[in-house]
Amino acid sequence: MTNALERVGQSYVPEHDKSSDADNYTQILDDLSAASVHRNFDPYIDIDWDAPEMAITPDDHRWILSSKVDPVGRHPWYQQLPVDKQIEIGMWRQANVAKVGLQFESILIRGLMQYSFKLPNGAKEFRYTTHESKEECNHTLMFQEFVNRTGMDVPGAKIGYRLISPLVPLASTIFPTIFFFGVLGGEEPIDHIQKDFLRTRATLHPTMAAVMQLHVAEEARHISFAHHLLRETVPRKGRIQRFLLSLMFPLTMRILCGAIVVPPKSFQKRFDVPDEVMRDIFWRSDESKKFLRNVFGDVRMLGDQCGLMNPVSRLLWKILGIGGRPSRFRSEPTYTAA
Repeated sequence: MTNALERVGQSYVPEHDKSSDADNYTQILDDLSAASVHRNFDPYIDIDWDAPEMAITPDDHRWILSSKVDPVGRHPWYQQLPVDKQIEIGMWRQANVAKVGLQFESILIRGLMQYSFKLPNGAKEFRYTTHESKEECNHTLMFQEFVNRTGMDVPGAKIGYRLISPLVPLASTIFPTIFFFGVLGGEEPIDHIQKDFLRTRATLHPTMAAVMQLHVAEEARHISFAHHLLRETVPRKGRIQRFLLSLMFPLTMRILCGAIVVPPKSFQKRFDVPDEVMRDIFWRSDESKKFLRNVFGDVRMLGDQCGLMNPVSRLLWKILGIGGRPSRFRSEPTYTAA
């Protein structure tokens, strides 16, 4: 496991260079593709699912949700529950987030295949998007294996998002820029939460930790590709297009963050969570508002770089509760930020 993480975790992730031109963009795609070939993993080789320390038991306190990172775990209602109920809720929630991740990755794979289908011969994006699709297939295997081993029959995303999921991949060829907004809208919240778990050294079950570590390592490349693609393509669009995209950008982030982070109604029903508590957690309390803002620091930085921040769009970011200062650098820690 350690060797696998060392191999994957050192994946090359190009930094943004304001002087980048088309040649540099092409080189970045070559570098990302090479990294996918030489620094990758297989969840059935690099995770020892059957090791004794990976055994999942219903009385393991490591399933209790972190009060520092998880929106549910930091709420007093959850913290005052009996330990066995905290464990059950923690296991259910972590399994459901994995299921949501699986569902999102499935949509992403279909969209990337649709996007690559229309690329011309010689397009560098074809090779990388195909590499990424292969890696995302491994992620879906990993997430489902984790869900199965918890024994939790979780639904994943809310039913509305699941119903429209067959239509979403079509956006990759009709509105490719908005599709890649959606890519970040799904990837950034999961990546942010997982990195905060790992940074705070929250007590995690070894199986959950292994899934997070491997996912974060490869997801860095996927997020990097979306950032570079948007920085390359958005500034070339006309003024009206850029203005409309500047409004779609925060809307996409906010909608997909809700789909990824907020559990479905079955969560509230199963664990008898009061309506008042649900409203506090998502997103009325000060702590939850801070979490929501912090999730999109990197995306706000990207918006600045792409020319998508203007007085109207900034106001929309604020109205949606996801405004704030942009990150100073990719993956800047934010769990202690103001």
